[in-house]
Amino acid sequence: MTRTDGALRDAAQKLEATFLAEMLKAAGLGQTRTAFGGGAGEDQFSSFLVQAQAEEMVTAGGIGLAESLFEALKERQHEG
Repeated sequence: MTRTDGALRDAAQKLEATFLAEMLKAAGLGQTRTAFGGGAGEDQFSSFLVQAQAEEMVTAGGIGLAESLFEALKERQHEG
């Protein structure tokens, strides 16, 4: 794998992690609980937790979005 391929794969994985984080937030992950919640601290740091969980999902194989993006970017790079 070339250095450019590594950069493309990294960008694709970051995009997939961001997508997954938004999906997790939409599903309610990271929302403050009404009982026994962590208060303001939980509210401030929950987005970091959701992002970290999304990144771990990508590391574990994700949903295949990163690979599709990587292949499309690589193909487009070779066209130009």
